Parts: sequence; structure tokens; C-alpha cells
Amino acid sequence: MPQQTQSAPEPALTTRAVGALAADRAEAAEAARSLDPDVVRALLDAGFARHFVPVAHGGHAGGFGALTDAVTTIGASCPATAWCASIALSLSRMAGFLPEEGRGRIWQDGPDALVVGSVSPRGRALPADGGWQLTGTWPYVSAVEHSDWALVLGLAKAPDAPAERRIFAVPRSAYAIERTWSDIGMRASGSHTLTVDDLHVPVEMSFPVDDLMAGRPAVDGGAGAGGAAPGVPLAAVNGLFFCLPMLGAAEGALAHWSAYAQDRLRAERPGVPGPGRAFYEETLARAGGEIDAARLLLERIAAVADSGREITALETARAQRDCALVADLLVGSVDRLFRASGTAGHSESSPLQRLWRDVHSAAGHIVLQFGPNASAYAAQALPVGPA
Repeated sequence: MPQQTQSAPEPALTTRAVGALAADRAEAAEAARSLDPDVVRALLDAGFARHFVPVAHGGHAGGFGALTDAVTTIGASCPATAWCASIALSLSRMAGFLPEEGRGRIWQDGPDALVVGSVSPRGRALPADGGWQLTGTWPYVSAVEHSDWALVLGLAKAPDAPAERRIFAVPRSAYAIERTWSDIGMRASGSHTLTVDDLHVPVEMSFPVDDLMAGRPAVDGGAGAGGAAPGVPLAAVNGLFFCLPMLGAAEGALAHWSAYAQDRLRAERPGVPGPGRAFYEETLARAGGEIDAARLLLERIAAVADSGREITALETARAQRDCALVADLLVGSVDRLFRASGTAGHSESSPLQRLWRDVHSAAGHIVLQFGPNASAYAAQALPVGPA
């Protein structure tokens, strides 16, 4: 199996420009509970939707290693924008598992279609006329108001057959949006609710979720032909897409706090009450070390995914464990910085409080909970069976 290309979505200068624009629009986007349209266009222009799209459909057929700097650069300025960039990356990769005709429909107007979605089993489907009749409601669909397509998971039930979990591709014209997003963090991600009511989905616009979980591309080439990370199980990389925006937020928080600490140290006067130099030095070293450790763990996950070889069950479980551990490290580091930022850092005018809220919101994702991931890892690393 060939190695994946490491081309980034676009040069770092572009991602810095996206981050700067997102930071400028962040306050308004939080109030609107949705990304600014100009920011969405900037993300698409920077190549985030097309990164994993197969070359045959005009994409980059990219790998995972290139994403760390691209996503974190934006996340340092606006984690909600980075979150939506990660969603665009993840869901366009998933679309590569559709049959050839379905992929052609998704990208018929080019590789920059914004695909969103949910792999929560909130839908039901019945066989009908060479396809499926789909109904369902999926909450927490980030960037849904700006989307062109959605991939949603439903339980498909044919007569006299067990239910099968399938992914269904639905065009924007076929789903409604309920503005339900009210989280205290990631406000600008616009993670509202998507609803589908008795929609006919052709067979070519669906695939078994087991193919995605196993990293098994469509028999006609799909995700394995020209990119989209063939042979990579979803669990081996899923947490990466949620952790990278958090890593960016933590690195942004460290930069903001470091500037604050420098100002405090410059203004330090003998005999004036307040934290001494050792307090700032320890905060910097601990938080910085935690953030660096998190980055190294995520880079290892990406390197394994890009290796081009079969990923073992142990490596998959380790990746899940590492993403949950990364989430804990990043929450701890940002909490440390926030607590040490003084009253000024807690002000609504300070970007630090937004980064703090966004990290906590992201860490609440079910994929990043340590207990279940620890159990899955232990089952592979310490199997219980005959000696």
C-alpha cells in the first residue's frame, strides 16, 4: 500500500490569514452561533474541504501528517473555526467511501463541496425503489448552515434481515436545520440540528458504516483510489480531528498568557505584593510541556495513519487512548494558564477566556472520554485468555 502524500491544505501563510480573519470575526460569530460566511469561504479557499478528496475528483488525496500545523494555526486564533475545518476534513474523507457514482455527485461541481454530518445512529431507513427511505434527526452537526452535503448514520432495516448501520449522503436541499446550538464553548461552530423527513436516498449515495470503521474502501476504488487514506480505520484517526483544534487553542492560550506574564515581570517591583518570578516560570514550564507532549502524541497518530501499512488493533486502541489523554493534558494546561492569568485574563474582552471555554467544550466530546478508551486499550494490550 503506497504512503500518503504529505501536502498541506495550503501554505502556512494562508492558514495564518484564515486564523487572523477568524479572530477578527470571532465575537460576532459567537453571537450569531455560526461562522462568518467570509471565514467559511477562506477555509474552502485554503483547501480544507479538498484535502482528502481523491485526485480523480480534483482533490489533493492528502495524508494526516500535514494537518497538524494547518489546523492548529487556525485554532490558536479561533478554535471554533479550526473545529469546522477539521469537520470539513473528516467528512470529505468519509465521502470518499461512497460508490463511484455517489462520489461523482458529491464533487460534481468541484472538490470544495462542504460536507458535514454525524455518525450517531439517529436515523432509520427502509428499502425503497433501488435505495432507501430515510428519516431522522441529528443534533450537534457543526457548520451545518454553510454545508453543501451531509453524511448521516441510520439503521437500515430490510424485511427478514438484521438492521444494518449505513451512512447516507444527503444534499443541502433535502434537509432542514433547527438552530439548537447553545453550548458555552465552541459557540461559533454552529453545531445545530439536522433533520431529514422521509427522503429517498439512491443506493449509490450510501455505504455500510462497517466499511468506514474498518477503513475498507468501495470495491470500485473509492477511498483507496488516489487518496482519502485507504486502510485507515475510523477509530485510528477520529479523535485526531477533535484534538487538533484543542491543541491550537492551547498553543494560542500559551502565547496570550506568555505575553501577559512578560508584562507582569517587566512591571515587577521589589516589595510589591504578587506572584514572584518562580510562579510564572513554573506555570510556563508545566503548561508548555503538557502542550508539547500533546502535540507529539498527535503527530505519532498521524504518522501511523500515513505509514501505508495495515494498522493493528493495538495501534488503533492506542490512538484512541492517546487522543483522550491529549484532551486531558490540554484541558489541564489551559486551566493552569487561565488560573494564572489574573483578572484581566478572565475579562470578556480577553481572547484567553474564549480559548478556555472552547477547549472545555471540545473535551466533552464522547470520543475523548478517557475511561472507555482506557478499557479498549487494555483489552488489546493486556488480553485476558489462556496462558
